[in-house]
Amino acid sequence: MFSRQIPVDYGIILVEYKESKINTSIHMLFMNFDLSVLWLNKDLVVVDKVLAKRWVPIYLPKTRAQYVVELHSNQIANFSIGDQLLLLDLQ
Repeated sequence: MFSRQIPVDYGIILVEYKESKINTSIHMLFMNFDLSVLWLNKDLVVVDKVLAKRWVPIYLPKTRAQYVVELHSNQIANFSIGDQLLLLDLQ
């Protein structure tokens, strides 16, 4: 929130303790730009996705998720429901 933009190759992963619809909901209040949002289940499979528009009060996944991935808005077409993501530790 409150950032002016997000780099094209940047993203953030929000992690919940367990799968949930409510706990993985997001809001876009105070956002200055749209986001590609992916919801992943415990197995890192995309269970829902949306192009989240700024200032929308709430987005909920269609099914329970454990992870929320927020990316640049032009990344939405790169992912499909059913895709499994692989997270690497690149440190």
